[in-house]
Amino acid sequence: MKKILRVNMTDRTAKFEEVPEKYKLMGGRWLTSSIISDEVDPTCHPLGPNNKLVFAPGIVTGTSAPSSGRISVGGKSPLTGGIKESNAGTATSQMIARLGIKAIIVEGYPEEKGKFWLLKLDKDGAEFLPADEWVGKGLYEVYPVLFDKYGKKVGIISVGVAGEMKMASAGICFNDIDGRPSRYSGRGGLGAVMGSKGLKFIIVDDKGGPGVEIADKEKFNVGRKKLVEAISSHALTKKGGALNTYGTAVLINILSEAGGLPTNNFSSGTFEGAAKISGERIAELCEERGGAGRTGHPCHPGCIIQCSNVYPKPDGTEHVSCIEYESDWAFGANCGIDDLDAIAELIRLCNDYGVDTIEMGGTIAVAMEGGLAEFGDAQKAIELMHEVAKGTPLGRILGNGAAVTGKTLGVVRVPAVKGQNMPAYSPRAIKGIGITYATSTMGADHTAGYTIAPEIAGVGGKVDPLSTEGKVTLSRNFQSTTAYLDATGYCLFIAFPIIDIASGFEGMVESVAGMLGTNWTGDDVGRIGLEIMRMERKFNEGAGLTKVDDRLPEFMKYEPLPPHNQVWDVPDEDLDSLWEF
Repeated sequence: MKKILRVNMTDRTAKFEEVPEKYKLMGGRWLTSSIISDEVDPTCHPLGPNNKLVFAPGIVTGTSAPSSGRISVGGKSPLTGGIKESNAGTATSQMIARLGIKAIIVEGYPEEKGKFWLLKLDKDGAEFLPADEWVGKGLYEVYPVLFDKYGKKVGIISVGVAGEMKMASAGICFNDIDGRPSRYSGRGGLGAVMGSKGLKFIIVDDKGGPGVEIADKEKFNVGRKKLVEAISSHALTKKGGALNTYGTAVLINILSEAGGLPTNNFSSGTFEGAAKISGERIAELCEERGGAGRTGHPCHPGCIIQCSNVYPKPDGTEHVSCIEYESDWAFGANCGIDDLDAIAELIRLCNDYGVDTIEMGGTIAVAMEGGLAEFGDAQKAIELMHEVAKGTPLGRILGNGAAVTGKTLGVVRVPAVKGQNMPAYSPRAIKGIGITYATSTMGADHTAGYTIAPEIAGVGGKVDPLSTEGKVTLSRNFQSTTAYLDATGYCLFIAFPIIDIASGFEGMVESVAGMLGTNWTGDDVGRIGLEIMRMERKFNEGAGLTKVDDRLPEFMKYEPLPPHNQVWDVPDEDLDSLWEF
């Protein structure tokens, strides 16, 4: 039977609790947002003693369900001021589930400032150990030491130096399948919350754990097989398909050709150097350089999409894993940099220092706009990243994100919503994703409602990205379905096959229902998703956010975006109507 582990950082106690009845069917984002809504005052300071941090594996995480190793992290965001769920794919989430832990709630506040702790979890319980010897060090230096000390098969959750300094761009790091500090719950600054609690590491050892109980194994297996077949046959997710062969950065060329790739701090929709930083070019260099380079790399055991990569240096030794589309864009097109080796180094620094690549790439682009560097100056971008790690006054400004940096430098073109920098899709050229950015409870976040699927990829039927027609409904439907998927533990990319292949959708629903022993149908997906959205919206309203916060930056309304020369023209009343359900 699963338990909740409540960790109090004031008196350093860790106690197991029975799972309340209302939480028994929940997992992932559904559970993190429910606990935060129930236990956290929306008006509290995100870095103060009354905020909490919740880790929750998805409903099917820890089972043989395909591509289901996601973990949700929830709290009040230092970046947006509202509720936040940020998730990652990692074996560590599967280990937590197999220990019989449904959620970890971290609360309280260390009485001794500047001291950090390690929490070790195994089948026998939880133990606190001092972590001061690793404070101030890069995660690439620390992770091998921790694996040597605690065993090669443990999972590691951590914050880097940015989290120690409570910077709002700080993420929470999980090890990948090979032990790298490279899988991040990056968005929203939840690494700063973990740092404010004085919690540096969580070590998870699932050896001898009770495993995961499946209520209806027959239904679960029927659903799992349908979903595997759908993932394995869809053009985007199958073995040898676009994602497996070229990784998520396959979108670089596609978005640039569509005029929706934000370039030079969202001042254009096309990038001349797109081909030089594309997924196709990454795959070519992995093959040409050989050595450690590879594509088709999984982020956790059981992932059958395998869209990750290991990018090599010219001599074939490993540089970084992995170069994903968002990170590639953030330090590439958005900063005007067309050098993959420089982009790889910037991503590696983010992994090492513990910051979100999207937020930091956006921050450096805003800094370039503000005159701290020229667009395309990769060396200066690297120097600015080092400032963050040093914690200099400039570094602390940059480390607190694009909105803070823009305000400090007097920059008007700051592409943020609710204080969070936009990801790699221009809303003036792709209207549906703009509606998601504006209205999501999470701030500007593509994963909250990925309308790129129909607007760019043609999944579920092609939709004109430049049109505003029907886009509110489209975004709402994607947001609600995504909220449900974030609860299950499944990777967001299963959305492609379950949208296009009816049996895949059936399989996803059946696997979850079999796991829990419920009679859920496809209708429950939208019902539960809207319930999650409504709950998060209520928290944000309690935190002081209003419909005025559901708006894109003003410059997008009057500044045409080349090459289509479109402005943001979705009326405010249409944005407000998304929440009329």
